[in-house]
Amino acid sequence: MRVRALVVAATGAVALTALAVPAAQAAPTPPAGPAVTFSNVKINAGKNVVVGPTTKVTVSASYTVTKSASQSAASLFTFPVLYRGAALTLDTPDKDVWGGDEPGTCTTSSSTVLKCTAKIQFRPTDNTDYGDLTNAHAGAWKIGGAAIDINTGGVTPLSNLGSIKVLRKATLTTDATPEPVKKGKTITVNGKLARANWDTNKNAGYASQSVKLQFKKKGATAYTTVKTIKSSSTGVLKTTVKATADGYFRYVFAGTTTTAPVTSAGDFVDVK
Repeated sequence: MRVRALVVAATGAVALTALAVPAAQAAPTPPAGPAVTFSNVKINAGKNVVVGPTTKVTVSASYTVTKSASQSAASLFTFPVLYRGAALTLDTPDKDVWGGDEPGTCTTSSSTVLKCTAKIQFRPTDNTDYGDLTNAHAGAWKIGGAAIDINTGGVTPLSNLGSIKVLRKATLTTDATPEPVKKGKTITVNGKLARANWDTNKNAGYASQSVKLQFKKKGATAYTTVKTIKSSSTGVLKTTVKATADGYFRYVFAGTTTTAPVTSAGDFVDVK
């Protein structure tokens, strides 16, 4: 995972030496990390990170680092980290920690305060050692951070700096037929709900999900919900309504803990 690669690159592997020592031997005491705190951490401006089946998504992060006056800014590498578990540690399993390719870029605000920005990359497909997203990565993450003293190799992990969701992108279609239709006759509204599968790098139907059918009469400014239906085992949507007036039909999916919400484009029906 890229977080460990970044730590190794910054410290020459000093900070991770203890992890490589056989269990039968006593691990050397790692050097103390720098005395820092992070505050005002924002990743993707506080919004969910939504990733499709193939395209890399890069989001921005901003944060403030408070350090000791004796610690030079040039001797620090800092970066935000997403993690799962009670706290961020060096031995957090790779599947439970996520970070960017490079450390943050910081400017000096005072002798003890740095204003920093960073990038975090999310890759559904990846041929490098950084690793790629799998479906197991979807959902809620805690926000942490890390600071490295590049002179000593000491690493300070920081936990509980916020939270964010990394979600699978959803797609949704609506097709109302026949067009045109006589007033009082039956309209069939078809559609499909799918979402990114990061294991196969394809979109796949999202089964057994509640989806709202909404209608907006021609000339109106807002949609109203007509009914709620469930997607099929392959994500297919199908229901019927009576034709009452010219207007637009659309499906709306509210999202789940792992999948982003999505609203289809409206499909106009001309009622004669």
